Amino acid sequence: MNYRTKRRRRQISTKGRQMVLTARDDTNPVTLRAYAPPPQSSQLADGMPKAPFIAQTMADELNAANVTPRALCRLQDGPKTYTLTDATPVYDDGTICGWTLIAAGGD
Repeated sequence: MNYRTKRRRRQISTKGRQMVLTARDDTNPVTLRAYAPPPQSSQLADGMPKAPFIAQTMADELNAANVTPRALCRLQDGPKTYTLTDATPVYDDGTICGWTLIAAGGD
C-alpha cells in the first residue's frame, strides 16, 4: 500500500460516515464508510447545494461484498437517498484502492 492509499484510508476513516450502497434492484445492500466533502461556496445557490453529490470510499467493503458500483445504484446517506450517475475507480499501482461515487438527488 503506497502513500496515496494510506492517505485516502486515513481521511475516510477520520472524516467519513456510514452510508449504504444498494443495487438498482434493491439487492445486496453494502454498508460502507465514505467521505463526502462539503459543497464549495461556488456550488451553492440560495444556500442549497447545486452540484452533484460526491463521496469517496475505499474498495474494501465493496470487494468483500463482490459489488461494483455503477450508475442507477442508490446511495443512502443518513436520511437522504441519492442515485449514482457515475462511479469512478481510484487506482494505486494498477490496483483499485477506492471509488469516487457521483450521485444526484438527495430526496
